[in-house]
Amino acid sequence: MNIIARYLLPEDVCLDIQVGDKHALFEAIGRHMQREHGLSQHQIAHCLLRREQAASTAVGEGVAIPHARIEGLGPIRAAYMRLETPIPFGAPDRRPVSDVLVLLVPYPAADEHLQLLAAATRLFSDGHFRTRLHASRDPVEAARLFVEWPEPPAEAAPARDRM
Repeated sequence: MNIIARYLLPEDVCLDIQVGDKHALFEAIGRHMQREHGLSQHQIAHCLLRREQAASTAVGEGVAIPHARIEGLGPIRAAYMRLETPIPFGAPDRRPVSDVLVLLVPYPAADEHLQLLAAATRLFSDGHFRTRLHASRDPVEAARLFVEWPEPPAEAAPARDRM
């Protein structure tokens, strides 16, 4: 099982969502986290936007991994959002983003946060994984792909080097 699958629940997979920009995406993520987990929509959107303002979380090949440390968060939360229409995200390859893996970790979960970011980057650097994910027709199928996909080796090159 991939480490991401430990935290990504089928109800946290949202396919073909419609947003026009990063701000609208972060608001949609906040609404989702409030509806599914009782988290503060405003806090989630604010923390993701604040982190994004520091530097883009886009890694290339249409993928972004917005993440934030959230004060008072219980367990780590992950969500996968597939956008119906790609949006600009400041990616190193300048391509718009359609695959968004959100990682929310309690403050100050530094080590696990970094491990999750590294695993997510390795996972999304795999073109075959991205192709299979795009072919997923429903949230359960997409979530199952995260579960069944083998953990990429830690020595794999970062996404920006392999994409």
